[in-house]
Amino acid sequence: MSDFLERSEAEQYASWFKALADATRVQIVTLLARHGGEMTVGQIVAAVGVGQSTVSHHLKVLTEVGFVLVEREGSYSRYRLNKECVQGFPSAADVVMGRPAPLPDAPGEGSKRRGRGR
Repeated sequence: MSDFLERSEAEQYASWFKALADATRVQIVTLLARHGGEMTVGQIVAAVGVGQSTVSHHLKVLTEVGFVLVEREGSYSRYRLNKECVQGFPSAADVVMGRPAPLPDAPGEGSKRRGRGR
């Protein structure tokens, strides 16, 4: 195991941390995670209590790093959490802090630990 991250991996993790370095974006990710399905910008605006342009900006940032997926239908866009990307975030934090990243739980098994990598 190497004592440092490869530059490309460090850049990916940094983009994730930067994307979540805003309270409104954390609220949006949490909202989408708890909602469990697709939401429109209007629904997100109503829930987080900030303006439409602000929510749209934050959704753009979150989609650029892969935390949120967008599906466009005509003039409407529906947003949902990218569970695969979000599940990798705790592992990224572990790796950056020098701890082994946890392996995903297999059905009927407890949490496993692993070394750096994906």
